[in-house]
Amino acid sequence: MAKKTVATLKKEGGKTYTKVIRMMKKEGSKGYSFVEQVMASDEADKLLGGK
Repeated sequence: MAKKTVATLKKEGGKTYTKVIRMMKKEGSKGYSFVEQVMASDEADKLLGGK
């Protein structure tokens, strides 16, 4: 099953996805937490480009 899913993601014209890990400051404390998201590569470029 996994091979079938991977094969369909590699088809021409299919979307490519990227895992984005961001470090966010916790409210009310001095610590940080990490937020993981899987999103389309073009959306990830927009998110990271807004620094």
